[in-house]
Amino acid sequence: MKKNHNPNSWSELPLDILNLVFERLSFANFQRAKSVCSSWYSASRQSVPKNQIPWSICFPEDNDNNSSCTLFNPEEKHKLYKTQDLGVEFHKSECIATYGSWLLMRDPRYNLYILNLFTHEKFNLPSVKSQLGTINLEKVIADWFLLSNDHNTSSKAEDIIMQSPVIWIDEKTKEDYIVLWGLRSWCVFYAKKGDTSWSQVPDISYCQHLVYKDHKLYSFSCKNILTILDFSGEIPQQTFRNPCLVDETKLVVTVTGDVLKVERMKINQSFRIYKVYSSSRLLKEYEGVYSLGDEAMILDLGITFPANDFEGFHRNSIYFCDRENTHQISIFDLETKNMKRLHNFDFNCSSSRWFLPSFTSTR
Repeated sequence: MKKNHNPNSWSELPLDILNLVFERLSFANFQRAKSVCSSWYSASRQSVPKNQIPWSICFPEDNDNNSSCTLFNPEEKHKLYKTQDLGVEFHKSECIATYGSWLLMRDPRYNLYILNLFTHEKFNLPSVKSQLGTINLEKVIADWFLLSNDHNTSSKAEDIIMQSPVIWIDEKTKEDYIVLWGLRSWCVFYAKKGDTSWSQVPDISYCQHLVYKDHKLYSFSCKNILTILDFSGEIPQQTFRNPCLVDETKLVVTVTGDVLKVERMKINQSFRIYKVYSSSRLLKEYEGVYSLGDEAMILDLGITFPANDFEGFHRNSIYFCDRENTHQISIFDLETKNMKRLHNFDFNCSSSRWFLPSFTSTR
C-alpha cells in the first residue's frame, strides 16, 4: 500500500497530542506555536502550559516619551521583547504591583487601575478619596490630603504612602479580583471586584509588608507581628498571629506554604532568612534558613519556585530589585554569597519589576 504523505499533517495532529505539546512549552514558545495554523491556535485555547517562569519588566524613564515596556525572559538570555504602545495614561502612571500579566497602576492624581500588559484590558478601582473603613481621605489642594478617623482626629499628608500594595485576579474568568494596600501606620484596605469603596482589613495596623497567595494574606507589621488572614470567604478571617523579633523584614511564601522572614543587610550586601511559620508543623522558635535547595526566591513577588525546572534561573538564589540605587534586578547566590546583575542591556529604564506572564489572558 502506498503511503499518503499529507503536507498538512502537522496541522491535523490529534488534539490530545497538541495539548501535550502546548503544556510543555515556555511562554515565548507557546505564543509562537499558537500562530502556526488555525488548528494549533484552537488547541492553544484549551491548554495551560506548566512552565510558567518569572520575567522582568523594565519601565521607560520619566523623560522618555516612549509608552512601551521592555521585557526580559531569563530563558532567552540575549533577547528582549517590546510591548505595544500602552498609551499616554500608562506613561504618566506608576506600576506599584504585579500579578501574572496584570499591573496595578497609580496615576499622578492617585487614581488606581488594573491593566493587562498584553491584552490592554483595564479595571478601574474605587477612588482613594473616599471612605476607607473608619478612615476618611479627602483631597484638599494639589497633592495634599486630609486624613481623619471616627475619633475626629486628623492630619495632613502631602503624599499618600501606599505601603506594600498587592493584587490578585482570577485570570481564567476575570470575574474576581482583590487589591490590598496599607496606608502609613493607620491600617490596611482592600477592594474586590464590584466594590465602590475600600474596606478595612481587621486586625492589621502598622503594615510593613504584605504577601497574598492562595487566598491568604500574610502581613508583617512595624510592631513585629506576623498575621495570616483567610480571604476565601466573604469576610476575612484571622488564622494565625504571632510576634516577631526583628524590625525590618520582608515575607516570602514558599512552594510548600512555609513563611520566611528575609532581612537584607545593606552594609555587607547579604541576606538573613528565618522560617517563621510552617504549614506542616508547629514552630517553637524561628529557624535559620541557610539554603533554598532547588528553589529560587523572587523577593519582590514574595514567593519561591522550583528553579531547576527552568533554564536561565539559578537554584538557591535570591532575585531582587535594588530600588534605592540602580533600580535594576540583581541575583544573590546563597551558597557563594556573591551578587551580580541579572542583565546588562543598554536601554533607558527607570525601574524594573518581576511579573509572571500569564497564558490564559493572552489568547
